[in-house]
Amino acid sequence: MSHGELVLMGSPGSGKGTQAKLLAALPGWVHLSTGELFRAHLKEGTDLGKLAEGYMSKGRYVPDDVTVRMVRERMREIPPRDHVVFDGFPRTVAQAEALDTLLAALGRRVSRVIVVDVGREELVARLRQRGEGRSDDTPEVVRKRFDVYEEQTRPVVEHYDRMGLVCRVDGVGTIDDVHARMKALVA
Repeated sequence: MSHGELVLMGSPGSGKGTQAKLLAALPGWVHLSTGELFRAHLKEGTDLGKLAEGYMSKGRYVPDDVTVRMVRERMREIPPRDHVVFDGFPRTVAQAEALDTLLAALGRRVSRVIVVDVGREELVARLRQRGEGRSDDTPEVVRKRFDVYEEQTRPVVEHYDRMGLVCRVDGVGTIDDVHARMKALVA
């Protein structure tokens, strides 16, 4: 894959985070997870971390501008020769547009968006397994999380689809099976 960044998308339980880490382990790739960025900023007590914590402690989403500032800071540390796997970002069309602008300013661009496809029933089963003993992972809660993901991200997928960047990968099978499909797309 020539000079471009990768956005990995998939609903909760799709294995997206695992696949992002495996791709980032390939030479010349860097994993950029907004969840990990938030945790690092919170731990270091940065101004952005304190700002994010104010929202997170109230159970609210961190606003796009705060998230984008964290991503911009992190991107400045990544050598130009390395490619980035974005995981958990962008979550909204506003974030996708901000990312496009940010990357363009750095002489980069999103060259592919991979959606990890897993059917709803399979996801519910996976999340129930993963959350055994966790009362918040009832089938109803899992379905709600899936609906929220669908609502939020469908417009983001459509945004990149209009640019002809979206590829879908079957997320069913072993971690190695799915990773092989991913690698074939980024090779």
